[in-house]
Amino acid sequence: MNIGIYIYDNAEVLDFSGPFEVFSTAKRLAENNWNVFFIAEQSKPVIARGGFSVNPHYNFLHHPHIDLLIVVGGDHTAEFNKKQVIDWISKSAKTATRVASVCTGAFLLAKADLLHGLNVTTHWEDQNELALLFPDLNVISDKRWVQHNQFITSGGISAGIDMSLQLVALCSTDEFACLTAKQMEYQWHKK
Repeated sequence: MNIGIYIYDNAEVLDFSGPFEVFSTAKRLAENNWNVFFIAEQSKPVIARGGFSVNPHYNFLHHPHIDLLIVVGGDHTAEFNKKQVIDWISKSAKTATRVASVCTGAFLLAKADLLHGLNVTTHWEDQNELALLFPDLNVISDKRWVQHNQFITSGGISAGIDMSLQLVALCSTDEFACLTAKQMEYQWHKK
């Protein structure tokens, strides 16, 4: 299974590093064939929040097929206004089995026309704006993550870890997701 995490300048660090840790820990424990990687628009370092520099494994033009696409949040405004980013998210989501967002990554999924009429969530601070910009969405305010069909969205930052553990459960078992959380010494909030 190929797990592609989309990163960009000013992304929230834990939004991408949390899911990466969950899936790479699960891969190590199961000794399975999960391939966890970062994708950016270009093959150059991404400067996330706080000046955290990270090198993507792949770019939009060169990456493996994505089975699980995770779009992270942070200061998403520049990405929201880039046609090539929204088009790539839309195209990648159409061939993925599951699509997820952490925090304000939900704005990018909504802009890519993927969430029509779905139950979704985002960081508590951005929920009203998401509902105003996309009135066809049912923005849920009291959940750390929300699943609707193949789409799953989470609240901000650490909520992405909870959502990622849920994705591990969906891809394997609930017991294995609990084992992954235990290995990480993380208290999994299942809802």
